[in-house]
Amino acid sequence: MGLLGILVGLALLVLFAFRGWSVLLLAPVAALVAATFGREPLLANWTQIFMGSAARFLAQFFPIFLLGAVFGKLMDDSRSVSTVADFMTKSLGERRVILAVVLAGAFVTYGGVSLFVAFFVLVPMAQALFRAAAIPRQLMPAAIVLGTSTFTMSALPGTPSIQNAIPMPFFGTTPFAAPGLGIIAAVIMLGFGLWWLSHAEAAARRAGKGYGAEPAVTVDSAANDELVRERATTAREFDPAEIHHGHHSDSAPPIILAALPLVVVVLVNLLMSLVVLPRLDFSFLAEERWGATSISGVAGVWSVVVALAAAIVTVILCNRSRLPSLRESMDAGANASVLPAVSVASLVGFGAVIAALPAFSVVRDWVLGIEGGPLVSLAVATNVLAALTGSASGGLTIALDALSQNYMAIAAQTGLSPALMHRVAVIGSGTLDILSHNGAVVTLLALCGATHGESYFDIVMVGILNAILALVAVIVLGTAFGSF
Repeated sequence: MGLLGILVGLALLVLFAFRGWSVLLLAPVAALVAATFGREPLLANWTQIFMGSAARFLAQFFPIFLLGAVFGKLMDDSRSVSTVADFMTKSLGERRVILAVVLAGAFVTYGGVSLFVAFFVLVPMAQALFRAAAIPRQLMPAAIVLGTSTFTMSALPGTPSIQNAIPMPFFGTTPFAAPGLGIIAAVIMLGFGLWWLSHAEAAARRAGKGYGAEPAVTVDSAANDELVRERATTAREFDPAEIHHGHHSDSAPPIILAALPLVVVVLVNLLMSLVVLPRLDFSFLAEERWGATSISGVAGVWSVVVALAAAIVTVILCNRSRLPSLRESMDAGANASVLPAVSVASLVGFGAVIAALPAFSVVRDWVLGIEGGPLVSLAVATNVLAALTGSASGGLTIALDALSQNYMAIAAQTGLSPALMHRVAVIGSGTLDILSHNGAVVTLLALCGATHGESYFDIVMVGILNAILALVAVIVLGTAFGSF
């Protein structure tokens, strides 16, 4: 009955989340249904396990949600994101429209701008470019996904994405874990994705297809859709409802000032991870009042937090005159972080209840016994859970909460690098999370005025297949040569 309860709980979560129900309600209900089948105490599971795990997730990662959303909102309101996107377009020209959209998305998201902020800037820009170049608008979502939701989220070393931050406390790693393998994975994702989009564009031109009819739904109306909002908040770290709050600048900054905060994120993250924190004495963290932890358990999160804080200061100093309603913009960013953080924390709480059920030992033993070794089983676990929850961050945290101690024990016995496990776990979480019910996919299609039937196959090719190819390459290379 315990295994049946796990399956029923997962089915309820997936089914009703796809229909737009709030995960804040679904996650505890689904968890308690699973506990009921397992004949476990309901109130104890809710208050002691579910809420305890959710609270620990917020304690570890809410600073990244908060600062990331504030930074993204300031970059949007100062028109810095628009400036960067326009610069990429003008530099590459109208003949390389798809490449311009991909690289513009990659640059701003690798620099720490929230995914949904990038969406709301990139979609209108892509519409104008695709229209002028007579490229079918059905390819827009795939181009934006490739630039914003693949290699900059999971592969490039140092990315400040929440997905790259989650494994750090579990494995004692930094944002730059396995940098060589990460770069190889990024090249595979970008190269295959661009090849596919080029192939799709050429096929459309041969068939005589142009841009097509204008979408019936505007970007602004899609942003206010409650169904889109509910699905979006479990997928990424910014609440779309806050995108129009604050005040957008009437003038755009020069490209140097627009890009400087993005560069600051990367450089400060690098310095904190590899230079500053390793040289300081943090032995006091072993005391009970600091959680009896070590610097390896918090260094990665601290590095990202300091990098985002430095970038926020930079964007304010560079654009103070373009942020006349600074308090309103910062408030909107802060508010935008809350619902996504609590939603993902609820998914984590659900996973904790499932993992605490006696029947879960069967699932754990099956995962750890998958043929191919620990890297393969780790990749399968993160893939499956991200697919079921529709959330890379939620699925990744659930997997590591339940299994990270087992993998660290295997690493200690076999010499397997935690940095390698970090990179495999992150890339694995960013593959099947882009299934059709994923909130980011639903939101992007709505913003582009496209349907699953029109655009989802191309999203699968550039968002799932290329990530799987990169994941296989990392596992093969990591198994043969270790982490590098």
